[in-house]
Amino acid sequence: MATVTTWTWTVDRLWTLPQQAGQENVVVNSSFTLTGTDGTHTASIEGNQQFTYTGGEFTPFNSLTQAEVLNWIEAALGEQGISNLKANVLGQLSSLANPPVSPSNQPLPWASN
Repeated sequence: MATVTTWTWTVDRLWTLPQQAGQENVVVNSSFTLTGTDGTHTASIEGNQQFTYTGGEFTPFNSLTQAEVLNWIEAALGEQGISNLKANVLGQLSSLANPPVSPSNQPLPWASN
C-alpha cells in the first residue's frame, strides 16, 4: 500500500520595493517552505522565489493573502519545479522511514591497542 503524503506550503517572508511600475510596496521576492508528512514522519524544504511586476493587475501589500502569494510561487515554479521540491521531501521522508546504513571506522585487526 502506497504511503499518502500530505503537503503544506507556507510563505515565510516577503521582500518589497517601495515603488515599481507605478505601485507601492511591490513584492519582488518571497521565501517559502514545502512540508510533507506521511503520517509518521515530517520533512521540509525551503525555497526562494523572485517576482517581477511590470504593471497590470495589482493587489496592495496589506490586502495580500498567503493563498495569493502561494499561487504566484507555484506559477513561477511550474510543474517541474514543484515536482523537484516534492521529490526532495519524499527522499527525506524515505530516509527517515528507512535510515541508510553508514559505514563505521573500525580499528585495524592487526594493530595493537
